[in-house]
Amino acid sequence: MTLVRKSLLLLVLMPAACGSAIALWPTARIADERSPIDLIALIPKRFADCHEDPPQCAAVVNPQQEGVLDKIYKQTLSRTYINAKGYRIMLSVAYGGDQSDLTQVHRAEVCCPAQCFQLLNKAVASIALPFGLLRVAHVDTRLGQRREPITYWITVGDRIVQGNAQTKLAEMRFRFAGKTPDGLSFRVSSIDPEAPRAYDLQTNFINQALGSVTSEQRQRLAGSSGRT
Repeated sequence: MTLVRKSLLLLVLMPAACGSAIALWPTARIADERSPIDLIALIPKRFADCHEDPPQCAAVVNPQQEGVLDKIYKQTLSRTYINAKGYRIMLSVAYGGDQSDLTQVHRAEVCCPAQCFQLLNKAVASIALPFGLLRVAHVDTRLGQRREPITYWITVGDRIVQGNAQTKLAEMRFRFAGKTPDGLSFRVSSIDPEAPRAYDLQTNFINQALGSVTSEQRQRLAGSSGRT
């Protein structure tokens, strides 16, 4: 192909590429179409045999440093709960109204090393709950002598996503509809040297927490898997 023909082909393709980019540019936000979310009011301070332990709230590790949090998340909630047997579980929920490349909800396996935690193991798991199957990630971390297993999930719009590929596909699904999805991270952890025990207790905590809210509220927190 001659240089002239190549130049002509580029002139033809460039407007088409620009048109495609404009067509995929979101013009609406899912967050604006939904009822406002209030994490503090949404998640009870007491449910089943668990209640908030205010003096321990400072022990909750935020998913990112505070300066970055303000740019990414519209709302964050950090609490420590204690059950009837004295076992403590830390809850961290973060919500962002704009789930895009620059303002994505961050994953525990990315945030924890940034806070000097050692990443020991990560696995994807399915939790069978009365209202549906919940896809979560188990991340085992350590900081010095502190062992902190984590169970978490991330939603993009109305779905739980695992990994970057699923996240991108979910974002594209909304962008083809001309919309920008919102995103939420729901994370629980406990200081426990025995990861299997920690995950079992965290599963029970998640079951009780999601069972203490309405079906609509559960869907905001856990996506489509939160439907009854």
